Amino acid sequence: MKVIIKFCFCFMLLSANLAQAATQVNIVGLFSNKAVVIINGGKPKTLSVGQTSEGVKLLAADSKTATLQIEGKTQQLGMGQAASVGGNSANAGVASVTLYADTAGHFISECYVNGAPLKFLLDTGATTVALNSGDAKFAKIDYKRGEPIQVSTANGVVTAYRVTIATLKIGALTLNQVEASVLEGGSPSVVLLGMSALNRLDMKRQDIALTLSKKY
Repeated sequence: MKVIIKFCFCFMLLSANLAQAATQVNIVGLFSNKAVVIINGGKPKTLSVGQTSEGVKLLAADSKTATLQIEGKTQQLGMGQAASVGGNSANAGVASVTLYADTAGHFISECYVNGAPLKFLLDTGATTVALNSGDAKFAKIDYKRGEPIQVSTANGVVTAYRVTIATLKIGALTLNQVEASVLEGGSPSVVLLGMSALNRLDMKRQDIALTLSKKY
């Protein structure tokens, strides 16, 4: 009788842990009214608008974002972004985002600089986050008040301005007070996510997937 009670108690604990497990969804492809998703680390699957798989329903999709219903909560994700919904309190505070390499091996996704949506390229060779003057103006950065510096680029030595980004958001990750450089003109064409941001993140790569999570 004691053995049976112990078995039932263990089964109840296991069931409770399973019930508390978070549902993780990664976006790996976006099309009109369709999205390619990875659910809980499984194989990629294509969902059409209105279709549900493993408790994940696609509400809307275009080439930029997908709107999903995950465990009753609505989430909007861009290409390469991920969401984790549910789970126990021990995991609830761990924010992360998973990026997927393109055919050239680059990690490109969407970020928000001071709330302004911009494309970024992950660049471990860049000392700081770098953006062009047009993107800086779009993000309401008064870069001319920053410290002028000279930086070497593929086009030679150019003038840049050292600034601080108030908030940099990538998926569920938010970094505050991030050092950045603003270059006059249209280069770089996308934000370069350099080491001033990456040094504050843990990076774990598996095949074409790269998961970023905050160190502090």
